[in-house]
Amino acid sequence: MRIDQWIPALHKGDAVGDSALLMRDTIRRWGLDADVYALEIDQCLEGDGRRFAEWRDSGTDDIVILHYALPSPLTPALKRHGGRRVLLYHNITPPESFLGFDEEMARICIQGRRDLASLKDDVDLALAVSEFNRRDLVQAGFGRTAVLPIQLDFARYRKPPNPILRRTLDDGLVNILFVGRVSPNKCHADLIRVAAYWKRYIAPNVRLLLVGKLPRFRRYFDALQSFFYELGFTPWEIVFTGHVEHDDLLAYYTGADVFLSMSAHEGFGVPFLEAMLLDVPVLAYKAAAVGETLGGAGLAFTRKEVAEVAETAYLLVTNAALRESVLAGQRRRVRAFAPENVASLLRRHIESL
Repeated sequence: MRIDQWIPALHKGDAVGDSALLMRDTIRRWGLDADVYALEIDQCLEGDGRRFAEWRDSGTDDIVILHYALPSPLTPALKRHGGRRVLLYHNITPPESFLGFDEEMARICIQGRRDLASLKDDVDLALAVSEFNRRDLVQAGFGRTAVLPIQLDFARYRKPPNPILRRTLDDGLVNILFVGRVSPNKCHADLIRVAAYWKRYIAPNVRLLLVGKLPRFRRYFDALQSFFYELGFTPWEIVFTGHVEHDDLLAYYTGADVFLSMSAHEGFGVPFLEAMLLDVPVLAYKAAAVGETLGGAGLAFTRKEVAEVAETAYLLVTNAALRESVLAGQRRRVRAFAPENVASLLRRHIESL
């Protein structure tokens, strides 16, 4: 028996791809054959992942796990697979998030939801990376569902950060960090509003670090830039980094005073785990799967009251007792996502087939 995973694209630094490779390594340690197949593979990952064109259907005992987040030719291919079929659903951003900014992405998300529902009678098990996502599967008509969180390599976060960038960030400014692609559902404008309140009413020495891939649709990014310029910020105070290397990512986390999320839609939220792993206090809008991922750790709020959010973030930075209490809770919570725990859950799901 072999257990292969299919993923539309295998990109360096992508949480879904990284999780798939970790799952492959886990399965291999069980003594089984396993590979990750992708339609697209970054050049630096050639030889680690394999091209989907190389995959061969070898037996009814074999298992294929499809990582699903967007429509792709892998969906009809899974239906044709003669062995056992598992869906691992990573969520689809609500299409309405892109209206007015990227009509094509809105169309893709709509098609993605339709294609997801078309698999409801063609898989033996439908997994989701969160309970929030699992409810999507139930609503789409899937019968047998369960949760399998994203697998994260904790050891990678113990590596040293970029020392030059780390020193650059240690310049006396308070660093508010958010990590996530620049997309309307992430609500970067709300983060900028919090930074503006902080600068005007709390202290001028504040910097907002926005780490994540820039959008392909310039209209949204241009609007964000115009917005922060209108509020009197410079690009050194509101920093859009784009995609960064891992040692740079570690520098941003270790240089951050607080991790703040105003995102309206998260199917899981890997950056919340990263912040907890790296001892950055988390303050987050409790939307979609955010509360589930935090599991009572960090501080969550249900109303986007800019003044309250900014003042709470300030307390997390300046009140040592509150900060340590929050960090202690985060250290406890992150253990639930330890690689060995997720690997054990994966094995139980596989053995149930």
